[in-house]
Parts: sequence; structure tokens; C-alpha cells
Amino acid sequence: MYDGSIYLLVVFAASQEKPCTQPTVKKLLEQKRKRETPSCSQRSLAPPNYTLSAGEPSTNPGGSSVPSDMAVSSQLWTPAEDTLFSFPTSPPGPSYTCSYSLPVSPEYQHFQNFANTQPYQESLVTDSSVSLSWSLEPSHSSAPTFGSPLDSNKLLNARMFINGMDYSRTAEQDEDGDTILHIYSAKGVREYAYAAAERLRSMNKLDAKEHKGKTALLVAVAANQPEIVHDLLSLGADMNACDVNGQTALHLASQYGYSVVLQALLLSSNPANLEARNFEGMTPLHCAALSHCDAMKAGYAGGSSEVKDHLLCVQMLLSAGASLLSQEIKSNKTVLHLAVKEGNLDLVRFLLHHPQADKDFVNMKAHGNTALHMAAGLHTSPHQKEMMQLLLSRGSDPSLRNLENEQAAHLLQGGAEGEQLRLLLKRRSTLSRRRVFSSHDSF
Repeated sequence: MYDGSIYLLVVFAASQEKPCTQPTVKKLLEQKRKRETPSCSQRSLAPPNYTLSAGEPSTNPGGSSVPSDMAVSSQLWTPAEDTLFSFPTSPPGPSYTCSYSLPVSPEYQHFQNFANTQPYQESLVTDSSVSLSWSLEPSHSSAPTFGSPLDSNKLLNARMFINGMDYSRTAEQDEDGDTILHIYSAKGVREYAYAAAERLRSMNKLDAKEHKGKTALLVAVAANQPEIVHDLLSLGADMNACDVNGQTALHLASQYGYSVVLQALLLSSNPANLEARNFEGMTPLHCAALSHCDAMKAGYAGGSSEVKDHLLCVQMLLSAGASLLSQEIKSNKTVLHLAVKEGNLDLVRFLLHHPQADKDFVNMKAHGNTALHMAAGLHTSPHQKEMMQLLLSRGSDPSLRNLENEQAAHLLQGGAEGEQLRLLLKRRSTLSRRRVFSSHDSF
């Protein structure tokens, strides 16, 4: 009787166990997102291991372990803090410097076309209340990057493994629409992903989409796998393919702040549409700007690697030719409007010192409101005054009115602080009128 009871308990416990199955791309990416959502102090640097299903290689050719769970820790490709932007949250004095470098491997030196390789200095025309200057200086970096060659022995074994698979199984998609290429791209198993991509390319299925519309390239981008992104593009993957939300590879890399993945995309010979719109009406530059705002609001320090990567994505897109003048469709906001609305002083400062940031750009309207209107409405922001000073120094016109016939001064808060800002706007408006009159007198 006693033995029989034990047997029944064992059988019952065994029946409650869930079968060990191979995680899908959806599950892998969800795990990755969850690990990156908590605050910096709560982030896990050691992603959990996943068991490979029967029939998949348990090790990379050559004896090294296969990277599990996509090898997706963002720290794997995060450049060291002192190799990217040195960008103070506020100027320490009458001038400040932003030094940066892009993580470029020797065989990809032509990426310097996207960076400012010559020192650039711009002095601002300001009134007595604002005196700022901006300089960009190249610096050398030993940060990790992509571009390492494939391991020939591992690739040979991977090709043998893929070629030994049943032809139909190579191209089949599971219930989530994932092919073996999606799985290998998500896991970061580079040589097997390359071999699978070669096979699927021969079958005209290199850009097959899973249930959320992601191609293997989009999965590799979302999994922060710059090497695989580079490989897929070299094999002819569609750079501008989009998922069910209209997100292209550039949108995803910009949204997640994956600067090295973005580098791989911009370096590709495949033409990229820098002004592509997702279904929210935003370009990759808009996504990068909002992502930087989110990183700042999440509590990261201004000099943290996360914030630097997001800001570097903005810089790289602009250097590649993205337009500052692009307006997102829903509200006509430019990246400057977005940065001001979020109270992001670092990004506002960065954008205003870009060569494209002329007076016309600064005075662009989003449903009638200029960036100065939006800054005037930031009543609780500690950066309101400095933001308004920066906008005025770059030619923002305080006399412009929105659709409600309001000037920026009408949107300011009450009290002593609001009165000081009104005097600032009034002084700027008076100086502008004097310049107009003096120019007329010269004629």
C-alpha cells in the first residue's frame, strides 16, 4: 500500500511537468525586452539559458558553446562610456565641448563619411544673457564593433548541417511564422544563421515574415546582433522591409538605441530610406529622439552608456542624411518639438547646434506652435529658462502666434519666475525690432 502511494505521487508529479520546448522568436524577444525594461540597477547581465531542440547543434563548430537566448545582452555591444559622447547636462561656463567618436573597425573606415572627422566650431549669436559655443572633436575609440570575419570551420560545419536537413524543413515556418533563420538570428548563432540565409535565399525566402511581419533582418536588429545584420544585408536582405507596425530596420535600431546595429545598417551598400514612415507617421530620426527622451526620463545619468547610445543614434542618422525638417504626420512635430515637449535639454542643445538648425527650422510650427511656445508651457521643468534662452539665441521669434492667436509670453506661468521669462521675451522682441528698423534705414 505504501509503495503504491509513492508510485501514484510520482506519476501525478510527472503529469504536472510541462514539456521542454524550444522557445520561439517571440518568446526570446519578449525575454529580452523584459530584461531591458527595469532600471539600470535591476538589469540582469546574465541572460537565462535556453535548451536547443532536438536536431539543432548543441555547440558551434569548433567546440565552443552556442550562444543561448540570442546572446542579446545590450552590454555585449555597448561601447565604453568614455569612448562616445561626453555631453554635460548643463554648460559648466560660457562654453562647452561635445567630444565623440564612432565605434568603427579598421575595415569599415569609410564610415567616417558619416562622422565629423574635422573639428567643427560654431559661435552662437546671443544676447548678454546667453553665451555658448559648440565644438565637435574626433577622438579615438577602442569600443567593440562589428565586422569580424566568419569562422571558416564553423561555417563549413553549419553548411553541412543545413544541407543535411530535409529541404521542406529548411523553409517551413512554425505556428508563429518563424523559419530556422529567424531562430538562429534571434539566438545570435552567426555561422548557422549565415548558412540558413544562403539556403533560404536560393529558395527566394530570405525575407520571409513571421506573425508580426518581421523578416530575419528585423529579428536580428531587435536582438541587437550587428554581425548577423551585416551578414544578412550582404546576402541581399531587404533593408526597407517593415513589420506590422510599419517599422523598418532603421526604425527598430533607432528605437532601441542600438548604435552598432545602426552603424551596420548605414554602412550597407543596400539603399536605406532614411525618411521612411512607420504607421505612427514617424521617421527613424523621430524614433531615435523619442527613445533618447525615454532614456533620460527613465533616470539614467546623462553620461550613461544607454543615453550616449541613444544620442549617438540621432547623430548617426543626421550625418547619414536624415532631415531635421521632417515632421511626424499626426501633429507635424519635428525632432526639436519632440525634445522641447519632453523637457530634454541635452537633446535640444544638441539639435540647435546642428548645421541644419537655422532660423527657419527653429521657427517651424507644429499645429501652430513653435518650439518656443512649447518651452513657454513647461511650467514645472527645471530647464525651462535655459531652453528658452537656447531657442532665442538660435533665432526663435517670440512675436509668432499659434492657432489661438497666442504668443509664447501668453503661455508662461504666473509669479516671479514667469515675469522674468516675460522680460526675457520682451527684451528679445525689442532687439529683433531694432535690427529690422536698422536694416530698413540702411536702404
